[in-house]
Amino acid sequence: MSITESGPVRADPRRRVMVISASVGAGHDGTTRELATRLRDRGFRVDCMDVTDVFPWRLGRLLRGTYRGMLLRLPWFYDGLFAIACRFRGAGPITRALLRPVRPRMRRALPADVHAIVSTYPIASQLLGPLRRDGHLAVPVVTYLTDFAVHPIWLSPGVDVHYTAHETGRVQALAHGATDVRVAGRLVSARCRPASASAKRRARQRFGLPPDARLALLVAGAWGVGEVAAAAAEIAATGVAIPVTVCGHNPALRRRMLRAGIGHVFGWVDDMPDLLRAADVLVENGGGLTALEAMACGVPVLTYRPLPGHGKASAASMAEAGVTTLVRRRGELGRALAEVVGGERGRRARDAGLALFAADPATGIADIAAGERPSLVGDDAGHR
Repeated sequence: MSITESGPVRADPRRRVMVISASVGAGHDGTTRELATRLRDRGFRVDCMDVTDVFPWRLGRLLRGTYRGMLLRLPWFYDGLFAIACRFRGAGPITRALLRPVRPRMRRALPADVHAIVSTYPIASQLLGPLRRDGHLAVPVVTYLTDFAVHPIWLSPGVDVHYTAHETGRVQALAHGATDVRVAGRLVSARCRPASASAKRRARQRFGLPPDARLALLVAGAWGVGEVAAAAAEIAATGVAIPVTVCGHNPALRRRMLRAGIGHVFGWVDDMPDLLRAADVLVENGGGLTALEAMACGVPVLTYRPLPGHGKASAASMAEAGVTTLVRRRGELGRALAEVVGGERGRRARDAGLALFAADPATGIADIAAGERPSLVGDDAGHR
């Protein structure tokens, strides 16, 4: 099945699904939009909610701002907090205890006629799991893990099913104590698909890029965080590829990159699938949505100078899954770029990345919302 196929419509259009995410970067939002689209194509009514809107006194906005501030200004501090939470078994229970006062607000925010609830953000799962476990929610709760690496905060007792992209994530989730974990593939826009040579030429012409050079598309999420300028300079210094840097919603980074005159520089790009068609390789640092879009487009992915915390964890998990090449040292960058762009290493990574989209996570979620047994994917049928 291709990533654009939805299968037969099973749903009664009166059935309602709530998908709860958070506007923390673009990855969670992008996954939520695509899941909502596929469920609507199957005949469901779908509502989307930002969990930060549930918090009182603008605490959700403070949460989002604090997270972004740590990534931009105190990455070492965020890295330490992430590592502690990964190793400390009490991280989940403490998080749920801190969120207890918010549970009544979450209950009131949910429609009375909802048939299933899907979380694509860990804080939402930590609110929904206890409500389901304690009998305050009579409908199934599903967590769809958007990260390759499974942090313990993603997992909450009471959640009926956890969906993950790859067997590596399922193993991690089980190790952290989750019970029903199923491998269900990844969600990206149907516009993300391998491009022909002519489509690649048109994309380069549209973005004003050289028609024949090797191009390394460098991304750092919607916020443009990380050691982006250093990575661009080091890519250019290899002589293997010209960096094409996307700075996202970070105008200061864009100005700095333009002054440096390294490769080609863009701010926020509305049409990433088309820009990906122009690239020979994607260089990324966070395991986010653009990395997944590149995999669906058949563009090999290389991870370099990963972000602290979730970036490093996702880089390790993606490398273990074989969908990316993790470059740990600057001296390895040139050889890795050459191997990924034109060698067997890149072909294997492309094949492994495309395999993530052979299944559609919306299928199992649609089954649950329609009151049926959720479909099992591949080898996961033996891990109920």
